[in-house]
Amino acid sequence: MEAFHVIAISVGVAFLAAAICQSRNARKMIPKSVRDKWLVIDYFMRFFLLGYVLYLFAKILDIRMPAEYLVSIVFLGGAVYVFIVIKVSQQVIRQISESQQKVSQANKELEEAYESTVEGWGRALELRDYETKGHTNRVCALTLELAKAYNLTDKQRWFMKIGVLLHDIGKMAVPDSILLNDGLLTPEERELMERHPLYAKELLEGISFLQPALAIPYCHHERWDGTGYPQGLKGEEIPLWARIFAVADVWDALISERRYHLAWDAKKVCEHIVKGSGSHFDPEVVTRFLELDLCEVHGEVLAGEELPPRPEP
Repeated sequence: MEAFHVIAISVGVAFLAAAICQSRNARKMIPKSVRDKWLVIDYFMRFFLLGYVLYLFAKILDIRMPAEYLVSIVFLGGAVYVFIVIKVSQQVIRQISESQQKVSQANKELEEAYESTVEGWGRALELRDYETKGHTNRVCALTLELAKAYNLTDKQRWFMKIGVLLHDIGKMAVPDSILLNDGLLTPEERELMERHPLYAKELLEGISFLQPALAIPYCHHERWDGTGYPQGLKGEEIPLWARIFAVADVWDALISERRYHLAWDAKKVCEHIVKGSGSHFDPEVVTRFLELDLCEVHGEVLAGEELPPRPEP
């Protein structure tokens, strides 16, 4: 027996065995609607490989039968196999495409439901503290305007928007006697107020979909110099989104009238933000903020901006 024939038949038998094993695994992944057709392909594939093995055996044993006949069987089986594979593959691809469209639509509807829920939470908080009505939308627009300098993806911008909408969700756990207090807070009351980022984390961390947005509700009171709360993060330990939002949040809080202070002049707010660069705020974010030229005009220029649409999943 020639060494070439031994190698060839070994390869042929190995291919046949592998095809049988793999076809069993592949059968589990084939949609039920086309599984019967897949079985036809499977059998033709085995026939093709078996014909190849028989052909080699015939050559080795020097069986007197037309080699061309065996070769014809092999190539005929291969041709039929390829034809059926193409046809069934087209059906499988079409079904997979339809399934992906259904999944995509379901994801889209799910994200819309999440977004509606999040916006509802934000409105509920503003109804509780009516004085801050409109603050969330304004600060969201400014945060996203600042974020343009950082080349975020549409998906990242959308999650940043969700984070801004939820930035004070932890205050839902703060008593009205503290949240709506016009005077100075006692040390105990201030300690309880400063727990609202922790309440936000406890509320949101169990919702896996909202994990990318958690940085803003949890970290927006951290300070660049490490004196913020609740974790005392410093510098770039603070998530970028929270550093961007911190500037926008302080701008809107000071430029707007509140029960405990009158609205500040735009220049005064900018001076305050510049003064806090390197201590309260990320210096780079402050630089980006100054490039927006808000210091000469009132912050309402951003109040009417349309928020970014939810990106396709």
